[in-house]
Amino acid sequence: MYIPIKSKVNAEKNRNFIKKDLQCRNKSVISPCRKTSINELYNQNKLQMKKHNFNAGPSILPREVIEDTAKAVLDFNGSGLSLMEISHRAKDFQPVVDEAVALFKELLNIPEGYSVLFLGGGASLEFCMIPFNFLEKKAAYLNTGVWAKKAMKEAKGFGEVVEVASSAESTYTYIPKDYTIPADADYFHITTNNTIYGTELKEDLNVNVPMIADMSSDIFSRPIDVSKYICIYGGAQKNLAPAGVTFVIVKNDALGKVSRYIPTMLNYQTHIDGGSMFNTPPVLPIYSAMLTLRWIKAQGGVKEMERRAIEKADMLYAEIDRNKMFVGTAAKEDRSRMNICFVMSPEYKELEADFQKFATERGMVGIKGHRSVGGFRASCYNAMPKESVQALIDCMQEFEKLH
Repeated sequence: MYIPIKSKVNAEKNRNFIKKDLQCRNKSVISPCRKTSINELYNQNKLQMKKHNFNAGPSILPREVIEDTAKAVLDFNGSGLSLMEISHRAKDFQPVVDEAVALFKELLNIPEGYSVLFLGGGASLEFCMIPFNFLEKKAAYLNTGVWAKKAMKEAKGFGEVVEVASSAESTYTYIPKDYTIPADADYFHITTNNTIYGTELKEDLNVNVPMIADMSSDIFSRPIDVSKYICIYGGAQKNLAPAGVTFVIVKNDALGKVSRYIPTMLNYQTHIDGGSMFNTPPVLPIYSAMLTLRWIKAQGGVKEMERRAIEKADMLYAEIDRNKMFVGTAAKEDRSRMNICFVMSPEYKELEADFQKFATERGMVGIKGHRSVGGFRASCYNAMPKESVQALIDCMQEFEKLH
């Protein structure tokens, strides 16, 4: 920081500070003079130890998406402006939204009569928007974890909420199977993947009422029969984009059936009519989402993402089941492909902190379990390379040999 100039000594200190500051700026990635190119930065990073990003969210993105987003941050489409400073009404940005919507519909095979929206507020805001738009009298919820429970809590302010089943008594280590959904429910809400506990619904359910799903963490990891749902939503920061954008797939003719007044910003129809631009949208995350969708398509689409997800999950679960030092926490039939949760075996419990340190020293990032359950969690989203999963397996085997 600058020093008040009360002497020649302080003046000299300020001159030295400014000189060092300018030198630092010229070396900085975010330098106003843009002295460091994206390629130079990438080459510098390659000299560092390989990092394996298992964070649960925000999480790993494809390298191409990161590089192309970074280029657009410096100069968007040759405009001379940063992606962060363009107007969302600029002629170059509307095609980004249009392409993102088109890719959503293509990759998920979304039928006619559905709209795709890009909003703010995260899935947590959708917990409120869902009942605002769809709950007239009664809604049914399947309680499979913290996020499902939070969605239920919000819905209780709008009508009767029926918890058809819960696995809370077992710390959400399984997904309930036997339950009855009220025939007069306005909708049935599910959370398809439970990041904290490592459980997942891997197939679309067959139910007799309209269905709504929070797919924040497993969207694009498997094919979906969208026609079974009136709404699918999620925060995009786990399997699609940087934090800041929420995706919503909504069936158009399911709207307008509640009698209450819906505030303008919380009304899905507002955003359908405004093309996701009723208010200023999250420009940068939408652009990154579009790039990720391009990447998924280029890789072979959602079926290929599912194949890779199964392969990576099977590899890691096989090691967890083989290794005497670790135990999986989720019921085997409900194990998530996206978030693989495990703990130390009881006889090695005291080594939990040691393994965390051991793994961190070998480049594993974000494997610490959620604070509410402890243990470990390896999030293997679409962009996670098989090589990183193998690196974690090698780390577990090396630790086993030492103990």
